[in-house]
Amino acid sequence: MRRTESTGATDTVGLIEKFRQFSSRVEIAHHVPGRIRLRLLDEPPPGARAESLLAQAQAFKDALGDIPGIRSIRVNALARSCTIEYDQRNIPFQAWPDFLGSVHSEAASVLRRILSAKYAEAACA
Repeated sequence: MRRTESTGATDTVGLIEKFRQFSSRVEIAHHVPGRIRLRLLDEPPPGARAESLLAQAQAFKDALGDIPGIRSIRVNALARSCTIEYDQRNIPFQAWPDFLGSVHSEAASVLRRILSAKYAEAACA
C-alpha cells in the first residue's frame, strides 16, 4: 500500500490498481464457491523476473489478509499459485472472475466496495 505524504491516508485507488496489474499475470486455475486458485502465468511480462511475480503474490496475500469475507490465503511458490478461501455470503462467486478480468459488473463491484471500505477504514485509523 502506498501512503500519501501529505495526509498519510492509504491510496485505495493505487491498491486496487495493483490488484488489477497482478490480475493480468494470473489465470483462474480452479474455482468453486468459497475457494479460488489463481495460477501465475508461466511467461512473466518482458523485463519482469519470476521472483517479482511471487513477491507480488505475497503482497496480494498481505493486502487481502484482513478483508471481510476472506477466510484464508495461501501462496504456493513451487506451484506458482495462490489459493483464496472466501465467504460466498459476502463475496459472490462471479466477483472473482469479473474483478480479475476488469469486467464492470455488480458482482465485481461488491468486491471493489469491500476493498475500498477496508482500506478507507485503515486510512482513518
